[in-house]
Amino acid sequence: MNAPRILFLPLSIVASAALLAGCTATTEPAAEPVDGGTLVYATGDAEPGCLDPHVGGNYPQGLISTQYLESLVSKNSDGEIIPWLATDWTESADGLTWDFTLRDDVNFTDGTPFDADAVKANIEHLKDPETASSTGYLAVGKIDGIEAVAANQVRFTLSAPDSALLESFSQPWVSIQSPTALERDQATNCESPVGTGPFIVTDWVKQQSVTLERNQDYNSAPADAEHTGAARLDAIEWRFIPDAATRYAALQSGDVDVIDNAQPNNISSAADVATIEELDAPRPGAANRIELNSGKAPFDDIRVREAFIRSVDVNPGIESLFFGTAERSYSVLSSVEPDGVSLPDVFTTDPEAAAALLDEAGWDTIDSDGYRTKDGERLSLTFPISTNQSIPAEQSLFEQIQASAKDVGFEVILQPTDLSSWYGALFTNEYNLVSAPYTKVGADVLRILYHSDSIIPAPSGYYANLAQLSDPALDEILTTASEVSDAAERQELYAEAQSIIVDGFYVLPLYDQQNHYLYSTSVEGFRALPPVAAPTFYDAWLNN
Repeated sequence: MNAPRILFLPLSIVASAALLAGCTATTEPAAEPVDGGTLVYATGDAEPGCLDPHVGGNYPQGLISTQYLESLVSKNSDGEIIPWLATDWTESADGLTWDFTLRDDVNFTDGTPFDADAVKANIEHLKDPETASSTGYLAVGKIDGIEAVAANQVRFTLSAPDSALLESFSQPWVSIQSPTALERDQATNCESPVGTGPFIVTDWVKQQSVTLERNQDYNSAPADAEHTGAARLDAIEWRFIPDAATRYAALQSGDVDVIDNAQPNNISSAADVATIEELDAPRPGAANRIELNSGKAPFDDIRVREAFIRSVDVNPGIESLFFGTAERSYSVLSSVEPDGVSLPDVFTTDPEAAAALLDEAGWDTIDSDGYRTKDGERLSLTFPISTNQSIPAEQSLFEQIQASAKDVGFEVILQPTDLSSWYGALFTNEYNLVSAPYTKVGADVLRILYHSDSIIPAPSGYYANLAQLSDPALDEILTTASEVSDAAERQELYAEAQSIIVDGFYVLPLYDQQNHYLYSTSVEGFRALPPVAAPTFYDAWLNN
């Protein structure tokens, strides 16, 4: 598995402090906060098929569900786990038992009390195959048993120690819902999930918007919130505006107050607009990257994988298409992950070396269109692209990669498609290349993405190991890292794991998963919640 040609470089731990600060930046109120008003948020992410983030578990669900669902714990701007619905927790010496103390003064918005039975019902909901969960299902995979020790005490027993358990519980895909609401049929719960959050889902007009109204009885803000009690806004109108230019025009005209998925050219031009602010919040977990499917030809040959990575030059595209809003990543992990290792020398462009590798692998003839062939078969690569997830600049970057790969003889077939069809291609292994964002708190995302267990589909049908990397040595390292509590030992193991992944040429890192929010200066107190950089409007208010 390990390619000897790549040196194990001195580890360059990705500096994160400044970016962490950017992730959690909060605007300073210009005046005393006032209550009232409706904030209009326009998202360019895909409209969720279900507002319950337990079902499936993609980022658009995380974006909106943070407004009405809450987690057991959160993280602060320093990356420390802080209380939320759970006030305290203890781990047994063998790491196999965790006891959580819960708040005893919180109710769901349907009147159901938040207690240990509710937590038990939620974990069971996530693990139930009928829920068809993926992200949440994988996050709680080691939980074998849940016991309501007392109304405010819940005990988890694990199949193996889980050093990422607290990080997993901070994620929106493991947030806690009313057990009464969960007893409804899934379609009903998808329409109106019930949580303890500062807002309540009251209406969903498909392909238009979701209406969120203030929870007047709210009392469970995370420990790093700026105030207590109910939210300051009366309501949020969450609009779905997929076209980036339309979204930005709506912000400029004052028709909406906040937009996400801001395009690089809009971010650049907004810097000169006095009435618009930017919040840059890189997501944790994995960097944006291209995965090379090693589970089938031609990428089951390491020489072909290395040839592809040597053939493409990513940097000019990022520099020209992203207007300085994105930096090239040379790490599998996001820059906000302290255990990320940046290895730029592994990803140097060398077309001549790429050509030699392809010759050696038997792809040594050229057809009339300039593509390499072997035994009469063209060196073709299918690359499905979700137009709901890849911003236009990124799609243009893929076109540049396609062009540079052609110079060495690869035919890269770009397949722009909607999110549903994109998932379909992945589920049926109909891809050679794929760019699949994956957000998870902590370096344990490496286990989710590259352990061979993740080639097995979750109940939703999604499998996270899209590189189809199967290496017993890597499995052992990732398993051990997920079980040890010593931070230095974990960091060393994760560094070793990243070296194996990049040495095998399974991944081409591109840049951080971006959360660029543009918002009107009439919005105060807006911030990105630290765990996964999703927006939170609990402290927000309108100054007009």
